[in-house]
Amino acid sequence: MKIGELSERSGLSRDTIRLYEKNGLISSSVSQSETNNYRDYGDDVLLQLKFVSAGREAGISISDLRELMNAFFDSCDPSEAENVIVAKIAELKDRILQIENVIAYLGAVLEKVRSGPDET
Repeated sequence: MKIGELSERSGLSRDTIRLYEKNGLISSSVSQSETNNYRDYGDDVLLQLKFVSAGREAGISISDLRELMNAFFDSCDPSEAENVIVAKIAELKDRILQIENVIAYLGAVLEKVRSGPDET
């Protein structure tokens, strides 16, 4: 299918589809027509775009999605895909801890600001 049909069926703009292709999340092939430079997208790209859209809505970066998609769609070994996903979950949990530490620190700083300068 051409990009216009893919855009219509996926609900994504042509620019978004091009961005995802440029970043290696989806792929296309050169059209068989000798008179244009159109790209053809397979039906499997719709499933990939659904996965990408859901991931982006959840806040997953394009680079993280690329890694997950390589494991999920390109790997023939389910244990390899599982390892990538488990590692990504662990990485995100570490980020949560870092963010919680920053929030706690900023909360303490805010309390000091609200209480005024220390008197010694």
